[in-house]
Amino acid sequence: MIADITSPAFAELLKSGRPVVILLPVGSVEPHGPHLPLGTDTTISLAAAKRAVPLLAEKGLVALIAPSVPYGVTECAAAFPGAVSISADVLTPYLNAVVSGFLTTRAAHVCLINNHLEPAHDQAVRAALNGFEPNQASVACPLKRRWARTLSAEFKSGECHAGQYESAIVLAETPGLVNEKARRSLFHVPVSLSEQLMAGVSDFKEMGMTNAYAGAPAAATPEEGEELLALLAQMVATEVSDSLAS
Repeated sequence: MIADITSPAFAELLKSGRPVVILLPVGSVEPHGPHLPLGTDTTISLAAAKRAVPLLAEKGLVALIAPSVPYGVTECAAAFPGAVSISADVLTPYLNAVVSGFLTTRAAHVCLINNHLEPAHDQAVRAALNGFEPNQASVACPLKRRWARTLSAEFKSGECHAGQYESAIVLAETPGLVNEKARRSLFHVPVSLSEQLMAGVSDFKEMGMTNAYAGAPAAATPEEGEELLALLAQMVATEVSDSLAS
């Protein structure tokens, strides 16, 4: 965690002869059903970053995790308590400035790890790379088809907001933050966010997600969560190494 080291320690890493890569988790403050915390997306991004560090070390890279950016474009869940949204006009230049700041410190690369999958948010995150060379910065996000096809059946179905997919990951990473009594009582909600969004429906309640979740959270297990996090970590490591090679 870069926030936990001193300036001289950071300077020593820069002198190590190995490229220093910054992993920047991005998420949101957004309702995730009656069972998962508002910070679920940020938790997933941070968990993927942690597991990517040793993978990048195997590639000869020093990876440091930057403090997370826990706010994003969060309009789909606006009808539920706890949704905090910032506009793309704020988020994009902010992330751009953070990336620029780390590159100025002589970091070799900055990877924005995004697991808040609202399309407008994803677009805002990707726009933050404008002005940088491909080898300087990247985005790791499972919305990219290359990675989506590696994930669970529920994820690929689009029924993945606070359902089995996200519940499994939070159970693996921060089980104490899951309301298990609520999770186990939840029935399957067969609403595909991807299909609804393509149809022009952008409000969770209008989609039929009356409790701010879709999918089957009761079916989640921490074992599945660890498997999914391993895949997300591989996504991060590959995006970084591919970008550095470009």
